[in-house]
Formats: sequence, C-alpha cells, structure tokens
Amino acid sequence: MTATARASAYTAVLAACLAGQAAAQSITAVSYGGSYQKASTEAWFEPFAAATGIRVDVEDFNGALAQIRAQVEVGAVHWDVVDLNASEVTLACDEGLLEYIDPEILPPGPDGTPAEEDFIAGTLSDCGVGGVVWSTIYAYDANRFPGARPETIADFFDLEKFPGRRGMRRVPMVNLEFALMADGVPAEDVYAVLDTPEGLDRAFDKLDTVKDQVVWWEAGAQPPQMLADGEVVMSTAYNGRIFNAQVLEGQPFVIVWDGQLLDINQLAIVAGTRRLDEAMRLVSFASTAEALAALGRRISYGPARESAAPLITTHLETGMEMGPHLPTHPANMARALRRDWSWWVDHQDEMNERFSAWLAR
Repeated sequence: MTATARASAYTAVLAACLAGQAAAQSITAVSYGGSYQKASTEAWFEPFAAATGIRVDVEDFNGALAQIRAQVEVGAVHWDVVDLNASEVTLACDEGLLEYIDPEILPPGPDGTPAEEDFIAGTLSDCGVGGVVWSTIYAYDANRFPGARPETIADFFDLEKFPGRRGMRRVPMVNLEFALMADGVPAEDVYAVLDTPEGLDRAFDKLDTVKDQVVWWEAGAQPPQMLADGEVVMSTAYNGRIFNAQVLEGQPFVIVWDGQLLDINQLAIVAGTRRLDEAMRLVSFASTAEALAALGRRISYGPARESAAPLITTHLETGMEMGPHLPTHPANMARALRRDWSWWVDHQDEMNERFSAWLAR
C-alpha cells in the first residue's frame, strides 16, 4: 500500500468515526481512576463521543481480572473496553476473556506508516492495543533532604544515609525488581536472577533491610498524599501521579528515574460484549497518534506509537515542556528496566503467596 493510500485509509477511519451512526447509545470504558482517568476521558472518551454520538460511560478499578472473569463466565458482560497493563492482557487473552483485535483495523500514522510498524515493539498483542508507556519510580520531598539527596535506586534502601519511612505498594511486582537493582544486579539481568531460588532469596533479603520502615500503599493516589503529609520521606509511585503533584499542586517532589520500571498499558475488549463494533471503533479512535499525543499532553506518560511522540510538545494546562518528564525521554532511560510480562504471568501466583507469607512474618 502506498503512503497516499495509507493516508486515505487513515482519513476513511476518521470519517467513519465522524459519520458513524451508533447502534448502541453508550458503551462502558474502564480505567484506573484519578488523574490518569481524567486525562483518558479528555483525550479519548469525550472526543470519541463527540465524533460518533456514542456516549462513553467511564468506570474505574484498580487492575486485576476478577471482575472481567466473573462477567465473562456468567455471560453478563457490561464492561466493553478496559485499560489493562500488558501482563494482565496476556493472561486474560490466554484465558479467553478478551476479544481478538486485528491490527489491520488500526489507523496508520499521520504519514501513512502502517500501525504494526508505527507502534513500539511489544505494545501490540493479539488482544491488546498499546496506549501509554508509564513507569514506577520513587520520589522524595526535596524539603526533607536539605543536604545530600537520593540519586539511585540503591539510595531508596539506604536507611543509614537517608533515614526515614518508605512508601511501597503492597505487592511483590516492582518491589522484587527494585530490590535486586538496589543490590547491584544490572537491569538486563534482573529476571534471570529472579528465575533462580538464590535470586529470589536475594530480593527478599534486600526487602528485609527496609521492611520495618515501610508504609504500604494500595492505590496510586496514596504516595503523593503520603509524601505531602510527611508520613514517608520517599515512596515508590506511578510517575504520572508525582508529575501532577509537582506541576498542578506545586509539591516539592523529586522523581528518581534510576531503576525505573517501565510498563505498557493496552486497550482491550471484554469477550462477549454485545457492543463489539462500538468497542472496536473506540479502540481504533484512541489508538491514533493524535489521540495518544492528546493524552501525553495531559499526563506524563509516553505514547505507544512512534509517530505520537513528536506531537507531545507542552503540558496542556501549564505550558511546561513535557519531554523531560516522560519515562521514555532518553535522559530517563539510562538505567530503566522494562517489566517482563511473561515472567509475571508465569510466576504471579507463586510470588503473591511468598510475598504474603513474608509480610506476615
């Protein structure tokens, strides 16, 4: 297909969205709440509704597949499009909980580049279409460290040099990876080390060194609040939550990018939805470079499409340059680790059980 033909196909997709007559009055999209859901609503769901006449009802959740599994198993599907991380998409797809999404339905890039060539490697899968690249980092309150300041993932675990309570999410995922990198394991070797009994022991031993000083969090809104309240001096967090606290609330927080754990969220469609056509149209609409860039101008998550990155210029509300605040910015990628979703799909239950037993000790 020529570039002209691809551009024409792209125009046709948008025209179909603009001219389409909705067979359903509404569909339900599910996301993670908070600032990310607000950005998604403004960048994707509201423009889609305006273009198609299909109202998008937005519900929030905190991840996990139990609700999707229950809906599919009893044949009472009321969620249509769900925003999931890639490991959840992989698992749910294997279980038959999600619809197959043909990449051929996805619009090309602005210059006609086919979607399969335009999306970052690994962000498209049988049941998921890449949305954002985000990361778990740790952040601290600059006012709490007038002298030397944390700079590395190892500093997060150094209670002698940087005393004070730490915030960590009450799950094994991320904590195990951070622990090994803090203990000197190169990012590229983390999952090979975790694959061994000795490596797992090493990760939990490192977590032991800070366990007594940890305040556990469960929802993404908690770390910025814990930092603001002085409950902790530093905390792991989602980078977009800290960014919003910095630029919208004026909080003196500093992100440490060293050892950041990169993740990808994908849009997926719940198997058995009666609104499959409308759901496919929403996924197609939200996966354009323009829509992904619109989200990236509202919250500091990188886009899954290469062509979207140049379209993210400044923060829509403050005018701040967004590049340095994105996980995918070259300066922030020096020692980043990309989450191995396949490893977690294979080991999630085992790690959850061991982590729960460790917490109870």
